Amino acid sequence: MFGISEVALLVIVAVVIFGARKLPELARSLGKSARILKSEARALKSDRSAGGPGTASYVAHPPRDEGAPGAGGHEGARDRDRS
Repeated sequence: MFGISEVALLVIVAVVIFGARKLPELARSLGKSARILKSEARALKSDRSAGGPGTASYVAHPPRDEGAPGAGGHEGARDRDRS
């Protein structure tokens, strides 16, 4: 993939751009992000496999306000007052 010279060049560019003091903090943050992404991918994979093939996925939608105009075909309180 990358040779030693390419990796060395990337390290030198990173030190110049970010500075030597910020690199450990940046690497730590990148590692945490990678671990979180990996664990979420595993959780998603296990959720899909636990459901089995052919199971419908459920998407939760917020409840509709039945008093709002246009919600479920019902008139809202303001609409009734205007008529």
